[in-house]
Order: sequence, then structure tokens, then C-alpha cells
Amino acid sequence: MTKQGVAALVAVALMASTPLAVAQEAKIGVVVLERILRDSSAAKAAQQKLEAEFSKRDRELQDMGARLKSGAERFEKDAPVMTETDRGRRQRELAELDREFQRKQREFREDFNQRRNEELQSIIERTNRIIRQMAEQEKYDLIVQEAVYYNPRIDITEKVLRVLNNGPR
Repeated sequence: MTKQGVAALVAVALMASTPLAVAQEAKIGVVVLERILRDSSAAKAAQQKLEAEFSKRDRELQDMGARLKSGAERFEKDAPVMTETDRGRRQRELAELDREFQRKQREFREDFNQRRNEELQSIIERTNRIIRQMAEQEKYDLIVQEAVYYNPRIDITEKVLRVLNNGPR
């Protein structure tokens, strides 16, 4: 190989190793978002808010389900001695009550999920603002929220939780 060829190979090797050297000096942090959404005071407050907001509807659904179950049990018990007309009428009533129950359950789940997602999105947005501020103040080069593996020494979740729990809302 010529001197030019060797010099070119050395130059390529040096250029290829430069990003690796920079990456080794980078300040990296990991935030476990699942833990933020489970352990933060904001997440606990959101959970209590949702429970208060939806508890009445949940109780109403449970009552309706109990009425449907007892009506079906009563129908099963009484069906052999009922007239064909009464049996058909009671079946239609039970079917209508069941459809209404299913509809209300679906609406409840949809409304609850929408509100929960709104509350979680608010917490995530606040968390991301805190992470960006922390990255700027502490000179982080990279902070990730999801990782297949990370060394626990770069986990900054606890720091983010402290700021989120004690900082401005």
C-alpha cells in the first residue's frame, strides 16, 4: 500500500473514532416515565380527581348491573310458569335493559379513558418541561424516557419526581 493509501486509512480511522470519543464524554440521563405517572403527587392527585368525577356513574352502573342480574335470575325462575306473552315481554324488557347497560358501560369507559388521557397528558407535558429545564441547567446532552437497558447511575427519575412534586404546578 502506498503512503497516500496508509494516510487515507489513518484519516478515515480518526474521523470514524471522533464521534465515539464525543459520545463517551456526553452527559446522558434516563427518566422512567411509567414511574412518574405512578409515583408523582400529580399522578396521585389526578387519580383521586378521576375517582371523584366518575364514582357516581360507576355506582349507577354497578346498581344497573345488579338489577339486570336479579331480573335475569327472577326470569329464569319464573319462566316455566309464565304465559308465552308474559315470557316474551319480559325477555324483551331484559334485552332492552341489557342493551342500555352495555351502552352506558361503553360510554363510561370512553369518557373515563378520555379524561384519564387528558390528565396524563398534562402530567407528561409538565414532566417534559422539567426535563428540558434540568437538561439546560445541568448541561445534559441527551435525556431519554424509554430505554431497553440503562445503567442505574444515569437514572434521573428521582430528581425529576422531586421537582415535579415540589415545584410549581
